[in-house]
Amino acid sequence: MPDFIYNGKIYYNPVQLVMEQIGGTWKAPILWRLKDTVMRYGELRKDIPHISDKMLTTQLRELENDGFVHRKVYAVVPPKTEYSLTEQGKEMLELITIIRDYGLKMMEKQGLK
Repeated sequence: MPDFIYNGKIYYNPVQLVMEQIGGTWKAPILWRLKDTVMRYGELRKDIPHISDKMLTTQLRELENDGFVHRKVYAVVPPKTEYSLTEQGKEMLELITIIRDYGLKMMEKQGLK
């Protein structure tokens, strides 16, 4: 497959592109929590152990910019912001589910479950 450029960065294969968009420690857990519900920032923060406010904000912005998460801001005081999956986010969740299931199988084989 030939190299390609996406958002000003060169990629050598489509797997690299996808893994960059959902890889890392926090993006998949964020998407996973939004799979069945709309959540506010504070709910996500409480539900994801060990994530800092800065990291959650950064990851949510990246997921929104990549089209996986929809951010809805209500003009009220105090501000209210809700996050939900877009159609693209729901499609990505299918892949995350496959990866998660494979990870659980690996953990079981290693006696970690």
